[in-house]
Amino acid sequence: MKEQARQMGANAIICIRFSTSAVAQGTAGLYAYGTAVRVE
Repeated sequence: MKEQARQMGANAIICIRFSTSAVAQGTAGLYAYGTAVRVE
């Protein structure tokens, strides 16, 4: 996430959220996402 934010020209990430979803029985996917911003 940090590397993607840097590539976009951001220097901070705000509002980080985590989410899970069932992929198959006994497994789950974990998603993390946030908003890349430029703070001066």
